[in-house]
Amino acid sequence: MARTVIDLDDAQLEAAARELGTKTKVDTVNAALAFVAERRRRAEVFDDPFVWGSPDLADPEVRAAARR
Repeated sequence: MARTVIDLDDAQLEAAARELGTKTKVDTVNAALAFVAERRRRAEVFDDPFVWGSPDLADPEVRAAARR
């Protein structure tokens, strides 16, 4: 694991900690990074029409409407 010194917005860090249920800055930042990475992975899976087994989902307009 890399050690990095960064400036953080204290108010945003506190809001993220409340949302994520974390207690420390390190835990909050790591949980937020994991959340974003997992969200991206889920979005990529969603974009694969074969996962859903429906030929309609190969249509970008149908997929875009499904996300709303």
